[in-house]
Amino acid sequence: MPEKEERGKKILIVGTGALATLFAARLSACGINVTMLGSWDEGLTALNEHGARLIDAEENEKAYPVKAVRKCEGAHYALILVKSWQTERVAHQLRECLAADGLAVTLQNGLGNGEILAKILGAERVAQGVTTTGASLIAPGVARVGGEGLVSIEMHPRLGALAALLTGAGFHLEVVPSAQSLIWSKLVINAAINPLTALLNIPNGEILTRPSAKALMGELALEAAAVAKAQNIALGFDDPVAAAEEVARRTSHNISSMLQDLRRGAPTEIEAICGAITRRGKQFSTPTPLNNMCWKLVSARTEGR
Repeated sequence: MPEKEERGKKILIVGTGALATLFAARLSACGINVTMLGSWDEGLTALNEHGARLIDAEENEKAYPVKAVRKCEGAHYALILVKSWQTERVAHQLRECLAADGLAVTLQNGLGNGEILAKILGAERVAQGVTTTGASLIAPGVARVGGEGLVSIEMHPRLGALAALLTGAGFHLEVVPSAQSLIWSKLVINAAINPLTALLNIPNGEILTRPSAKALMGELALEAAAVAKAQNIALGFDDPVAAAEEVARRTSHNISSMLQDLRRGAPTEIEAICGAITRRGKQFSTPTPLNNMCWKLVSARTEGR
């Protein structure tokens, strides 16, 4: 349980989706006052009326009180858990509602989120991180817990109390010198798995049962890893293909966030994943034909909606 002084810090969860609901519920369960910032009417209503609800592996559901708002002020910490295409909008909101000495931590997928936040909020108020914790949104304000994973955040002088809050809430936290290796390691895995599950409408593990899909997954991972190597960014694994296969196996029943977005008719993060890899590949003269193809195909799924 976090100390009383730490629990008194005002913490803001930016987002009302699956991971946002999971983080809010676990922090609230420790007696922390949690505010969730969002724009989705059904989500805001459900969270205010019924709390952040979690469904565990045994199908038990518990609700935890939160406050869901469209505007806020005076937040000490902000955990950013929105889709990458929403980053610039929420950064402008945070410019007003994050305390002058506050800290915004992005745990989002894809490239460019930290840079957008730093440009608008100031680099001294931003830290980058990633999480491999999984969750699926079942209904507004209701998330099913997926695979338990790590929360990794880069070192920052303002991180101390937030780190204690997250650890006290049961998250497996590691503080690292730099987030770039983590961001690119996750990007390689996301690029390998997410677009294929979205295009084939299958859970993660089914890629491994389809030889053509499994081969494509490996080639996507190798392309993304080559772009990282061209920038001298070390990855957290030696074999990108084996790493992608292991994640697909470990999360075999999970529905990727990209597929969840398509099923809901929502925009996806393909621009910040395969699109970003393609653009960075061109910048560093590294071919990425398969990432470019997936970028275009997934984008075409949402065009005209």
